[in-house]
Amino acid sequence: MSDLLVLEGVSVSYGKRRALDGVSLTVSAGEIVTLLGANGSGKSTTLRAISGLVRPSAGRVMLDGRDISRAPADAIVASGIGHVPEGREIFPEFTVRENLLVGGHTATSAAVAEGIARAFALFPLLGQRARQPAGTLSGGEQQMLAIARALMIRPRLLLLDEPSLGLSPRLAREIFAVIARLNAEGTTILLVEQNARRALALAARAYVLETGRVVVSGPAAALAADPRIRAAYLGLAEPVGP
Repeated sequence: MSDLLVLEGVSVSYGKRRALDGVSLTVSAGEIVTLLGANGSGKSTTLRAISGLVRPSAGRVMLDGRDISRAPADAIVASGIGHVPEGREIFPEFTVRENLLVGGHTATSAAVAEGIARAFALFPLLGQRARQPAGTLSGGEQQMLAIARALMIRPRLLLLDEPSLGLSPRLAREIFAVIARLNAEGTTILLVEQNARRALALAARAYVLETGRVVVSGPAAALAADPRIRAAYLGLAEPVGP
């Protein structure tokens, strides 16, 4: 597999606080790669640096061999990167359909119609609530909408930030099943997820961040099976399984 995304020594600061310190990672086309670590370790900042919401102070973000480190966020979206942020950040006063239209605002009319049809096929509940204000949806339904909105551009690379956060176990399982389905259909995914057990069972490879640095990386199965890594970085006492 060829590398779709490459980060080379990426650093990001918020004022005097360095959130990322020389982060390097790769995501190959067709992979699911998971990014793990404690709160404040730099996971969300990594995704924001990729999607252009923050600018690296050092290093490069490469997509298909092209440096996008200084590209505007809208150009990064147009290049095929979809970002589902932590907290969903849907537009609560807009209807479900209007939120999807916002996600597809750069697409042709035909592509928008296709994207909405795909969203409703992937998440039938959204189709039933198409004219309902998004702010009245349940947390799980809002997460479905956030993912569906990002899919409106048919992204080659989907960035998912804590997709199971605040969801019931049943809804979390549904979201993880959708992630697996999207990947099987060809979408490359970089996943930030506090549920290390689920994330490692789903991903091909993993990176662990600590205070803005990559401290461990490797095949997800190898990280899941290593008792030192489970205890030190993942807070898991037992081997990881589906």
